[in-house]
Amino acid sequence: MDTPEVLSASARTVHTLPEGTPDLAAVRAWVGALLRDLSEDTRLDVLLVCTELASNAYEHAQGPRVVRVQRHTDFVRVEVDDHTPAELPQLGESRLGDSRGRGLILIAQISRCWGTREFTGGKTIWAEIDV
Repeated sequence: MDTPEVLSASARTVHTLPEGTPDLAAVRAWVGALLRDLSEDTRLDVLLVCTELASNAYEHAQGPRVVRVQRHTDFVRVEVDDHTPAELPQLGESRLGDSRGRGLILIAQISRCWGTREFTGGKTIWAEIDV
């Protein structure tokens, strides 16, 4: 993962997630290093959102998958692309049973806003976390 030492304001970086088994620890390490100058609370919120979005992309969608992190002066935006356009996530609903489906609720509570955007052949799930 080629990344800047610390992600500065208005900078954006991209990481293509591997196919197969997700390495969420590596994604967390990458994002944590990019944002290590932020407060611990903010950094942990971003890491949680990033992990949840990436794990959802593995569990509910087809690859290739990409994570983007963009830092602004007053927020950090995390975006995860996948290539399953027809299945947009629904807050609090899971096709995997009643004990699932809480991830987006958590993201909605931590983030200042979140949403989805479709593109040809896929979708982006994004969230913005206040700095």
